[in-house]
Amino acid sequence: MLNVVLYEPEIPQNTGNIMRTCAATNTKLHLIKPLGFSLDEKYIKRSGANYIDNCDYTLYENWDDFLSKNNGTFYFLTRYGHKPHSDFDYSDKNENIYLVFGKESTGIPKGLLKKHLDTCIRMPMTDKVRALNLSNTVAIMVYEVLRQRNYDDLLFDEPFKGKDYLEK
Repeated sequence: MLNVVLYEPEIPQNTGNIMRTCAATNTKLHLIKPLGFSLDEKYIKRSGANYIDNCDYTLYENWDDFLSKNNGTFYFLTRYGHKPHSDFDYSDKNENIYLVFGKESTGIPKGLLKKHLDTCIRMPMTDKVRALNLSNTVAIMVYEVLRQRNYDDLLFDEPFKGKDYLEK
């Protein structure tokens, strides 16, 4: 199973976008308190474009609460990592993968990262920005894992207007 973990997210629009990505990809979302917003705020609903009801998510009191209920392989996205996301093999469909992302202002705490140096990931980029937007980074990572897994059970054709829509 593929999992996205948001450690103390602060911006409701980012979390709403991430909820939409998770709903679109059958990815489980884990939210670790404290959150910088309420889950029933209008910003979450607007960013999630009404797909929030289709998002499988769980809320945790803190990191220890999350760890006590989940196990698998953890990858930590941080600007301080030394390995690019493309250096890892995510192809084992039987492996529980957790992609861990930190809060927008400060990221994942250094003490937590130091315990997992071998799975700290940095997205390659220039020196013109500190980091990519959180929801963009989540989407890139989720689709990299799914690409390596041949997109699991996702649809390759648009289901609403039909496979032959462009040809008609």
